[in-house]
Amino acid sequence: MTTDRAAMFFAGTLTLLSAILAWLVSPWWLLLAAFVGANMMQASITGFCPAAMLFKALGTKPGVAFP
Repeated sequence: MTTDRAAMFFAGTLTLLSAILAWLVSPWWLLLAAFVGANMMQASITGFCPAAMLFKALGTKPGVAFP
């Protein structure tokens, strides 16, 4: 798995988790989805993604967006 795919998988997982928790526990969990979305937007503009840095440190193969 490349760093790009790992970061997208992580973002998708957190978004789905946020939706499920908002449905089952509290609507305040939608703030997590908003945070993930905002982070994805800034990463697309700046190229800085903390999740990608974490996966890179864990040894995933470089991708196109996050070499």
